[in-house]
Amino acid sequence: METSTLPSIGPKDDPRLTLQVENKMKNIFVTQLQETREQKDGDTNLIPVLTESKSRILETGVNTMQRTLVLKKQVELDKLDSKFAHKRQEFQVRKEAQEHKRADLQHKQQQIKDKVAKFEKFVEENELKHRRALKKFQVERRLNNLKHKELMALMKELEMLQTRHEYLKGLVSKHKMFEDYLMKILDVLPESYSGNAADSPVMSILRRHETLSITHQDLVGQLVSLVEELELGQRNLEILKQEHNTHKLMINKELSELQTKWDRATERTKLLEMTTQMHQGQSRDQVEEVGSLLIAVRNLGEQCYLPHYGLLEEIDVLDMIDMIKEHLLGIADMEERVTLLVESDSQCTLHGQKCDNGRMFRNNSLTFIVKLPI
Repeated sequence: METSTLPSIGPKDDPRLTLQVENKMKNIFVTQLQETREQKDGDTNLIPVLTESKSRILETGVNTMQRTLVLKKQVELDKLDSKFAHKRQEFQVRKEAQEHKRADLQHKQQQIKDKVAKFEKFVEENELKHRRALKKFQVERRLNNLKHKELMALMKELEMLQTRHEYLKGLVSKHKMFEDYLMKILDVLPESYSGNAADSPVMSILRRHETLSITHQDLVGQLVSLVEELELGQRNLEILKQEHNTHKLMINKELSELQTKWDRATERTKLLEMTTQMHQGQSRDQVEEVGSLLIAVRNLGEQCYLPHYGLLEEIDVLDMIDMIKEHLLGIADMEERVTLLVESDSQCTLHGQKCDNGRMFRNNSLTFIVKLPI
């Protein structure tokens, strides 16, 4: 009987880990010839047969299971290491891709910054050009306005010159007849007459005309100056009239305010006089009343005099009032006592003396006799 050895797990020198399997007869149902059947032995699965004892198999199985688990864990760890390495490689690839993207983004950002800087520079240049153009436009507009004003002034001057030209042309055409007349006179004058031109009557007439013309111009100039002085005097007169009217209004206003103040002061003075008179009348009445009261107090003081207050002439008004008050209180007290004595109908003695028809009481310096019924 042939035996085959399975591959050992663990150390090769350990006999416990060696499994001896006996090559039993194949459990095959023969349906073919021997030749054909022998050729297919390589495809037949063999079932191992254990020849060791149960305890040895259990002991070997426990060790084999632990080592198998360790190997499985080692295989799993290797797989995890390979996966981790693969993931690390993928992460590295992704990191490199992200770095490339980051570099691209930084490059694009730098390009955008450059474009923004160029655009800002372009905007600043356009703004500067706009300011220059605006300044140039303003200068040209001012020059255009000045030229337009000069043109308008020149046009007005041209109109004035044209008007004067027309006026002078009219004068020339108006005095043309005189020129023709003088030319005809010169033609008909004899030759001897023109020899002494300085003494000729024509020259005297011309000189007289020049003198009169100069005098006329002087008079016209004086007239213009006098008219200007007259207009200036009239304007000054109007200004003085306006100032006079304004000053007059201000004076009238101040006068009305002063008149109002004077009226108020007069009314206040009258009111104060009336108040003073009333106070004087009241003061006089008050003085009379006070005098009457003092006289009444003096009279009462003489009637209610108490010796312990001193001399009557030296007693003050307030002390005298206190003395009168004390005297009246004493009288009231005595009346109460008399009333009690009358009601009780009892006999009493005062200072060891008896009264047949009454009782005698002494209160300070006054003596009152009260008669009681028998």
